[in-house]
Amino acid sequence: MAKKNVIVNPRKAAMVGCGFVGSASVFALMQSGIFSEIVLIDADKAKAEGEAMDISHGVAYGRPCKIYAGDYKDVGDASIIIISAGANQKPDETRLDLVNKNVGIMKSIIPEIMKQGFNGILLIVANPVDILTYVAQKLSGLPENHVIGSGTVLDTARFKTELSDHLGVDARSIHAFIIGEHGDSEIAAWSSANVSGIPVNQFCEMRGHFEHERAMKEIADRVKNSAYEIIKRKRATYYGIAMAVKRICEVIIRDEKAILPVSWMMHGEYGLNDVVLSFPAIVGKDGIETTVPIDLNKQEVEKLIESSKTLKEIQDKLELAPIPQAAE
Repeated sequence: MAKKNVIVNPRKAAMVGCGFVGSASVFALMQSGIFSEIVLIDADKAKAEGEAMDISHGVAYGRPCKIYAGDYKDVGDASIIIISAGANQKPDETRLDLVNKNVGIMKSIIPEIMKQGFNGILLIVANPVDILTYVAQKLSGLPENHVIGSGTVLDTARFKTELSDHLGVDARSIHAFIIGEHGDSEIAAWSSANVSGIPVNQFCEMRGHFEHERAMKEIADRVKNSAYEIIKRKRATYYGIAMAVKRICEVIIRDEKAILPVSWMMHGEYGLNDVVLSFPAIVGKDGIETTVPIDLNKQEVEKLIESSKTLKEIQDKLELAPIPQAAE
C-alpha cells in the first residue's frame, strides 16, 4: 500500500506533552513568531486546551499564530514535532532513572505520529534525551538527521552563563560546548573553549583569574548540577529548556546552518558508533547536516568514550523495532 503523501507546512509545529516544559516551550515559540500554527497534544486533553487558551491570549501582543489543542490526526503536516511528554525528574533522581517510564511513553507516541504520514523533523526534549532520541530514531524509521535531541544545548547555555559571570563578558561572545550525555557524565570541552577566538584560560588571565584548575572544576560542577539545584528548589526546570527549544526550532525553520550541540547518532567519530549523544553539528532546514570537529584533549576524549558507554549499555537493553510506514 502506498505511503501517505503529506505536504509539510513549514510554519506549523506540534507539541506532544503539555507539562511545564511543553507549555513553556510553546509560550517561547509563540513569542518568537517563527510559526503561524502550533497544535498542542496531551494525554489530558483538558490540560492541552487550557494551555492553548492561556498562551493564545498573548498573541494579540505578539505575531499572528493559531494555537489550539488537537489530536494526532492534526500533526501529519507539521514541519517540526516536539516531544516533551514523559515523567518528571524527581529530587535525587537522575535523568537515566527515567528510562523505563519514558521509553514506554515514547513507544505509545511515535506510532501515532507515524500513522499520519509525518515526514518532517522530530525534536525530542523529554529525558533521558539521548536514550529517547535513539528510541525515536529506531521506532520512527525517519532519516537519522530528521530525529534530533535537544541534547546539551541547555547545558551549553548554562556553561556560557557561568563563564559570562566569571569573566564579566557577554555570554554571546563565548564559544564553548558541553558534550556527551545530557546528564551526569557530560563533558565540558575546555580545550576548544574561547572568548571571541582567545583561548579561555588566556582570557581568564586578562580578567585577573589565574587559578584555572580550581575554577574549571567549580564551573563544570555547577553546570552539571544545575538541574538538581533547580529541581530541589522549585521541583522542575522549564524556562531554560524552553529557550533552547525555541533556538533549535529557529535554526531549522530559518535554515541558519548554525552549530548546536544536539543529540544524534554517532558514526565513527572518536571511534563511537550506534550511540546517540551530544556533539556540535550544523543544523538547518533538513535537520542535522554534519558533525563539526572540535579540539579535544586526551582526557576529554576518554571521558566522551566513557559517557558513550554509559548510554550504550542502556540502549543495548532496549527492544525496539521500526514502525511500518503509514498507508493510504
